[in-house]
Amino acid sequence: MASLNRAMIMGNLGKDPELKYTQSGVAVCGFSVAVHEAWRDKEGAKQESVEWVNVTVWNKQAENCAKYLKKGSSVYLEGSIKTDCYEKNGEKRYSTKIVARDVKFLNSKAEHSQGQANARQARKPDSVETGNLEDIPF
Repeated sequence: MASLNRAMIMGNLGKDPELKYTQSGVAVCGFSVAVHEAWRDKEGAKQESVEWVNVTVWNKQAENCAKYLKKGSSVYLEGSIKTDCYEKNGEKRYSTKIVARDVKFLNSKAEHSQGQANARQARKPDSVETGNLEDIPF
């Protein structure tokens, strides 16, 4: 039986991306994207809904996301859906996210330049992150 796990979303970052590194030095970046939907109900009244989608990006693309994206940045991304299970205070919890394979920055070049300047001011990690990142929900 064939299956397909592919997600495509377009929206805006809800906060600045978080860049971390695995023990082996692999970059991983996490952020959330707000996806907005608007429609009219039976009575013609405008209705709106916002879904918050957690996103994880790996390797060089993760570093680029941390460098050029910031809260409010517009992005289009494609990837696969993944649900992680972790324990917090002795209780099992689940977190669903998109592991992005392709991230397109939708802001103008001027906004990217400002984001690059802000990224230079942001602190870089002093050491490689330790632990299992699968246990850390973004």
